[in-house]
Parts: sequence; structure tokens; C-alpha cells
Amino acid sequence: MDALDLSRWQFGITTVYHFIFVPITIGLSALVAGLQTAWVRTGKERYLRATKFWGKLFLINFAIGVVTGIVQEFQFGMNWSAYSRFVGDIFGAPLAIEGLLAFFLESTFLGLWIFGWDRLPKRVHLATIWIASIGTMMSAYFILAANSWMQHPVGWTMGDGRAELTSIGAVLTNSTTLVTFPHTITACFLTAGALLLAVSAWHLRRGSQDDVFRPSLRLGAWVVLIAGLGVLITGDLQARVMTEQQPMKMAAAEALYETTSPASFSIFTVGSLDGSEELYSVRIPSLLSFMATGSPEGEVEGINDLQAAYQEKYGAGDYVPNVPVTYWSFRLMIGFGALAMMIAAAALWFTRGSRSPRSRWLWIAAVSTVAMPLLSNSFGWIFTEMGRQPWTVFGLFKTSESGSPSVSAGEAATGLIVLTVLYGILAVIEIGLFLKYAAAGAPEIAPETDEADKPLAFAY
Repeated sequence: MDALDLSRWQFGITTVYHFIFVPITIGLSALVAGLQTAWVRTGKERYLRATKFWGKLFLINFAIGVVTGIVQEFQFGMNWSAYSRFVGDIFGAPLAIEGLLAFFLESTFLGLWIFGWDRLPKRVHLATIWIASIGTMMSAYFILAANSWMQHPVGWTMGDGRAELTSIGAVLTNSTTLVTFPHTITACFLTAGALLLAVSAWHLRRGSQDDVFRPSLRLGAWVVLIAGLGVLITGDLQARVMTEQQPMKMAAAEALYETTSPASFSIFTVGSLDGSEELYSVRIPSLLSFMATGSPEGEVEGINDLQAAYQEKYGAGDYVPNVPVTYWSFRLMIGFGALAMMIAAAALWFTRGSRSPRSRWLWIAAVSTVAMPLLSNSFGWIFTEMGRQPWTVFGLFKTSESGSPSVSAGEAATGLIVLTVLYGILAVIEIGLFLKYAAAGAPEIAPETDEADKPLAFAY
């Protein structure tokens, strides 16, 4: 592999790894804030214990997420200097706002939340975790605005051989951003809900702390179901915007080579390795037309027609993304999310009233739920980025032009190996800490302090 391919592998590995922590941080911060709100309003001890338990897991995840996120920005200068020079004036603006505004907001108020127990009045302390949670969502918005510009560039002009910003408002209100943000945030809540469900199921299976983990399991299951519906609705809107802006991505998602009306959606397909020939498939009639156009009779352009149109518009070249990767990542994204929702529904059914599942396999399924949204999120980003190829900025700047000319294949390979090993070590640390504190259970509460307006102390 040359330096460009190695750089792409490095960025893909580090991005997918980093995005394991992001949705947990965003979703769990709001759920912890909600649990603390319930404690402040009701004074019930179980809500405080749940707040402390899930809050500690949230902090572990947040710390690793920050460390892995820092690497992302350095890669633009190290491995993607041509891209950075070309789009830095635009791409850097939302990232700068994220760092200077949103990240400082979340980190500052998270620090107040961590060290404010027994020091701040209850309601002031509660406000700090809500502000930190809002900060995580603001960070997501600005980062998604930067990525959305790569998918659909707006608010720019060409000057001196590089893209220059003409309207930050256009960048921040990009139609792609406006559909991507709610889709991502609902996926974050789905992920956090699955974490609550899985960890709570593990504790309940062992017969421990039913007063904390039974409500947490049901809360997590409800969050998975409600957020899952949000993911479906926002994903439907996003698919139509994507089809309008990047029709080749939608065609590749179905391996649709010929323009078709109405177009069916294949749940499962067996075909040639390059995806150009279908041997067997299970299909839902008209579903792809509805996803792409909003009409069951809508026409969906095929890869062959789009390739010819792109060659006429952009010049000679291959404008077809990796079809097998795009096809299967799209289905795995949907499949793992749907599976999490089904298990959540089963969890609610089998724990209704005072019931408890007896089947060992139901408990195993519940515990395994934590992995499903993480896999769904990862395949979603793989689809989003691979489906845009051969462009880094769609219709404007190609991936083949975006690398660092001075970086050799050996240097790129060294970076890839070092970061992969480093991230592997961080994974061991993260998993070890997470399992240790997840297995410890909810903390016991110490006696109340003398001052009625301060939070309860608690025992680690």
C-alpha cells in the first residue's frame, strides 16, 4: 500500500475507535443529568445511587474520548496537509468554535460537577451536569457541521487555488447538518440506553441491587426504543437529502447499477465480489424508492448512469465507491440498531410488573445489547465516508489529491502501527476500568450532611 492508502486506514481506524466513546458520552451525560434531577426533585436515595454509578462510568468514557479525539486533529496536518491547505479556511472554522466554545463549556462545568459534590447547593450542582451535557451536544453539532461540509459544500468560493469561506451561517445551517445532527443525537441516546440495559441486566442476573438496576434496566430499554424510533425517522429524512446531494452513495448502498422505478430494497444479497452481479437476494418491493424519494414509485438513478453523468461533469475517472463495503455497511448499520430495539422491547415485556426473565439466553441477549449500537454507529460512519469516495469534499476535492506529499509510505506505516498499538493499550485500560467500576455496583450512601441544601455524601 502507498502512503495515501495507509493514511486512509489510519484515519479510519482512529475515527471509528474515537466514535465508540462519543455517543456514550453524549447520551449518558443527559441520562445521568436526568437521574440526578429525579433525586433532587424526589429525594429518593436510589436515584442518587444511580446517578453516582452511571456518572462514574460516564467520566471514564469521557476521559478516554478526549484523549482519542485529540489525535484526530493532528492527523489533518500530518497525513492530510494538501486537504488542510485547500479547505482549512472553511473546515477549521466550526472545529475552532467547537474547541473554544463547546468543549470548554462541557469540560469546565463537568469539572464543577465532579468536584462540586458537598460543595455546591444541590440545584446549582445539578445545573452543572445539564450544562456539560448541552456542551457535548454543541460539540457534536459543530463537528458534524464540518463533516457535512465535506458531504455538501456550501458558503464558499474559490480563491488562490483554495476554498475560502464566504458565509459561516451557511456552513452551520447546511441542510446536511440539519438532518445529520438529530440522526446522530438519537443514535447517541440509543447507545447510552443500551449501556444501561446491558449493565443493569448483568447485575440483575446476579441478583444484586434490584432497587437501582431494575429501574435502570427499564429506563435503558425505554430510551433504546424511543431513540430507535427517532433514528428511523431522522434516518429516513437523511436518506432523501443524501439521495438529492450524493445519488451515487444511495445507488452504491443498494448496488443498483441500472436506473429503476420503482426500486426494491434488498435485505440480503449474494453476488460477485465487486458487487456488479447479483446471484440471489431477498427484497422488499418499492422500499428503496420510498427511502430515496419519499414515493414508492420514485425513480432511483443507477450506478452506470451516474458514472456517465459524473464523467461528463467532472472529467474522466472512476466515481463509483467500493460497492460491497457500502452495501453491507448500510445493512449492518440498520440491522444492529434494529436488533437492539427488539431486545429492548423484549426486556420491557419480560420485566413488566415484578416479573423477571428465567431464560439464561434472554439475559445473555440483554447483556450483549451494549455492543449493537456501537457496531451500528461504526458501520454508519464507514458507510458515510466510504460512500462519498472518491471525494474528500464531494464534487470539489478528491481523496487522491488530499494527502501529504512529503509523507512516505514508511512514515505512514509507522504512524498507523504506533497509533493502532497505542489505541489497543487504551482499549485495555478503558475496558479494565469500565468493567471494574461497572461490576462494583452502585455506591452506598453515607449519612446526610448537616446543611440541608447540600447533596448527600456517598461512600466509594
